[in-house]
Amino acid sequence: MRKIAEKIDNANHGLLLILVAALGWAVPGAGYLLLGETKRAFIVFFTIAITFTVGIYVGSIGVVDPVAAGIGILGRLNPWYLAQVLNSPAIFLLGNTVAAGAYPVYGKPQEIGQLYTSISGLLNLLAIINCVHVAHLGRAGVNGGKDAD
Repeated sequence: MRKIAEKIDNANHGLLLILVAALGWAVPGAGYLLLGETKRAFIVFFTIAITFTVGIYVGSIGVVDPVAAGIGILGRLNPWYLAQVLNSPAIFLLGNTVAAGAYPVYGKPQEIGQLYTSISGLLNLLAIINCVHVAHLGRAGVNGGKDAD
């Protein structure tokens, strides 16, 4: 996959950065995998996947609810959902399933589940930002390992 990144980077550096960010959002750690950093990719993937899974285990899939109980600054959009969507676009499908109201969750399990799933999304955002930064600098083998200033 590193050769693909080198070919894209030689053709268009901006395209590489967009591709790395999109892959990192679609599957946590996939952007690092494209750059050839397999250890970092697996660490990011398993950390985010385990954190999200613990949140779902504690609070059920009902914590991924796009509709808030009341009307706030964002209207009826749940602010926790914005952080949860940063995990992957697959959260949109999960959110549509839950939006019907068939999976109600209340109390501490809801709060803890929302925290874990939202934190995993924010961790993925940090990983995406770092992955794009690594791709930009070329530290991961792109551009022959030379740092671009």
